[in-house]
Amino acid sequence: MIEGIDQLKKIGIGVIIGIVAFGISLSIFNVQQASLLGIIAFLVTLWTNEGLPLAVVSLLPIVLFPAFSILSTKATSVNYANPIIYLFLGGFLLAIAVEKTGLHRWMAEKVLAVFPATPRGIIVALAVTSGVLSSILSNTTTALLLLPIALFLTQDNNLKMRFALAIAYGASVGGIMTPIGTPPNLILLGIMQDKGMELIPFFQWIWMVAPLALVMFIAVSFVLGIGAPKIEIGHAENVEKLDTDQKKVLLVLFGLISLLLLNAPIEPYWSGLGLSEPGILLGAGLLLFVPPLHLLDWMQDKESIPYRIMFLFGAGFSIATAFSHTGLADEVASYLVALTDLHPVILLLSVAAMITFTTEITSNTALISIMLPVIYSVAEQTGINTTLFMMVATLCASYAFMLPIATPPNAIAMSSGAVNVKTMIKYGFLLNLIGIGLIVFIASIFWEGIL
Repeated sequence: MIEGIDQLKKIGIGVIIGIVAFGISLSIFNVQQASLLGIIAFLVTLWTNEGLPLAVVSLLPIVLFPAFSILSTKATSVNYANPIIYLFLGGFLLAIAVEKTGLHRWMAEKVLAVFPATPRGIIVALAVTSGVLSSILSNTTTALLLLPIALFLTQDNNLKMRFALAIAYGASVGGIMTPIGTPPNLILLGIMQDKGMELIPFFQWIWMVAPLALVMFIAVSFVLGIGAPKIEIGHAENVEKLDTDQKKVLLVLFGLISLLLLNAPIEPYWSGLGLSEPGILLGAGLLLFVPPLHLLDWMQDKESIPYRIMFLFGAGFSIATAFSHTGLADEVASYLVALTDLHPVILLLSVAAMITFTTEITSNTALISIMLPVIYSVAEQTGINTTLFMMVATLCASYAFMLPIATPPNAIAMSSGAVNVKTMIKYGFLLNLIGIGLIVFIASIFWEGIL
């Protein structure tokens, strides 16, 4: 009874915050846009205070968006079948096989043999490994492959949380290191080409962004290391040689990574295989059910699939669609024009902050697709450095650390059960501020003379 009353209080708090957000937004936006912001505030509150189960809150857009004339039921529900969800499903089937066969124990032993077996040492190792892999592979794929290894390294829940976040944040930090590391980077190059701008060469991009990524890796490792339990992380005991099932999983993983590398385009040197990455991941996951592999059994293993996170992805994609459909994204972008009289550094900070915090509640791909043409137009009208401002906006779109709906790696960290929304917001807000400051500082000092 008491638990039910407490739950109702949390839901009530969410309703009040949603109404307040609606009222404030109504003074700036139209009713439909204000309703969307009110609903987002309501959802984020319930995700944070856990007034309702994560999966239940994540399904609410299907009910609320049509009810408030934001999106139709069909337009909302179709987002729950987005291809990225099946990429996630395939990757998680692989993660289940790794854990089921005990391959993660062998992998963990290999990791511990290379890096310092201390909490801070492992946090650094996971963040950097995740980042480097994400510079050439999907950050979603990277997070899914590394998470089972990280969670096996310790039984301490506090450390599990830090390790899961190190992988998620490292993937976001590393995704910016190459032009192919994350979709917003490719969108930037595509728009620059359409506008007849000089493209940033592949290796120049790496040289420019490497200092930012390096400092962000240090920042992520330092922030997550604050207050970490000072315990020794021992090596796994009695790790035997690989058995037949473990060799099968390792063979699938090796084949998957090889195929993903071949599929990744490196323009202008290699156009890639052109295969669907979600299709590759899902195919690899489904292969585990097929003889002679037969590593997974649906009746036994279906309970291990985190369907609630799949619903969470759907909610995030629905919010992104609603942002575009209601014109809210364009409306927010229009406020950039009013900022053009500011000092260039202040303008850069404003753009960086707006992109970073807006992408927390909408798709970075959708947001940057809308914002870059607007930034280009504003820059052309005012004479500011167009490439510099577009580059800052693009990188900020990948630096969203606060919410599970912001990026797939954040959602995957949530799926581990080691991280809750409140903790992610606490660490993520600080890292958002650090990321904004570093991007603007490096852009002003280093990139200004290059771009």
